[in-house]
Amino acid sequence: TGKGARKFLDYILAGRIPKEGRIILTPMLTPKGKLYGDLTVACLNEEKFMIFGSGAAQEMHRRWFEKFLPEEGEVKYKNRSDDFHGIAISGPNSRKLLSKICREDISAEKLKFRDTKETFVAGVPAILNRLSFSGELGYEIYVAPQFQLKLFEEIEKNGKDLGLKLYGSRALMSLRLEKNWGAWFLDFRPDFTPAESGLDAFINWDKDFVGKKAAIKEKKQGPTKKLVTMIVDTEDIDVTNDEAILKANKCVGYVTSGGYAHHVKKSMALGYVPIELSKHETTLEVEINGKLYLSHVTDRPLYDANGGKMKS
Repeated sequence: TGKGARKFLDYILAGRIPKEGRIILTPMLTPKGKLYGDLTVACLNEEKFMIFGSGAAQEMHRRWFEKFLPEEGEVKYKNRSDDFHGIAISGPNSRKLLSKICREDISAEKLKFRDTKETFVAGVPAILNRLSFSGELGYEIYVAPQFQLKLFEEIEKNGKDLGLKLYGSRALMSLRLEKNWGAWFLDFRPDFTPAESGLDAFINWDKDFVGKKAAIKEKKQGPTKKLVTMIVDTEDIDVTNDEAILKANKCVGYVTSGGYAHHVKKSMALGYVPIELSKHETTLEVEINGKLYLSHVTDRPLYDANGGKMKS
């Protein structure tokens, strides 16, 4: 928060800072051009921003933010993880459900993909984000802890005739595989660069930011490896992380995450491989429990490739 909030974020984050009422995804880099964050930034107003990131990284991010805070006090930062609890609703009927418990117009025209607003949901004050990590139309609703039970009960009651089912983090981690989406501390971490991970697509190269010099150098030279998604030809076992990726009996990388994608019924894995092996339909092998399984690189999501459902 504060008069200097936008300027502060514009420097420590490599991406564009959103306008009021909008949300962006941005990488945060070290001076050496390595990933230090994969963050969602919501602009509630010109002097109030909310940053959403991995809970496991919040302490390292707190220290990073405070390291760069200006001394004159134009910016104030606070970790609000204990002040807000979140519930996500996703799926083709999520807008119908939300419209029953939200007093505002949340039509596609009034609440666009990547919009944010402070409003009331289920009769309680909330921050409402139109985002989804599931790959479907979806919303994230953040409320104070004492309001979460009320929010949940209203969602449960009003969703009964819409086919409401509960889902948790394991389901979410499966759904994101069908969208070729990496996860922090697995596929995204300080071992890798934005160009290697594909997060360079979210960088604003027209401004100054922490790590720009190193990132530009890599951009000119090109990365030597790339994060890829693979479909693994197996029916009875999946990767768990760190399995070897091979080409012509030579280890060329390792699995950073993966599992079974239940909707498309495919075993999938993500990992970094040499750039020449990152093209669509390249054949590789993944070692699981000492056995090699044929794998195929895919550069397009297996579900809703153009994101039409999520943006509908």
